[in-house]
Amino acid sequence: MVRTQITLTDAQHKRLLRVARERGVSMAEVVRQAVDTAVPDEDAEMRRRWERALGIIGAFDSGGANIAERHDDYLGEEW
Repeated sequence: MVRTQITLTDAQHKRLLRVARERGVSMAEVVRQAVDTAVPDEDAEMRRRWERALGIIGAFDSGGANIAERHDDYLGEEW
């Protein structure tokens, strides 16, 4: 972890302290959670999308035994 110093208004500090107490965590943890919410990790989002896409592979059945071989024929019939 990287130690970072920030400056808050009195009102922000009071809110942060209150939320930390309510959640039973440190103020630093509340700030980390807020950063994760406000500034999404683009790499994590890309991995999530990729895993979601991979999850549908094989999830559907066309009912045909030769779709992979004759896909152009089937598409031609529909279009």
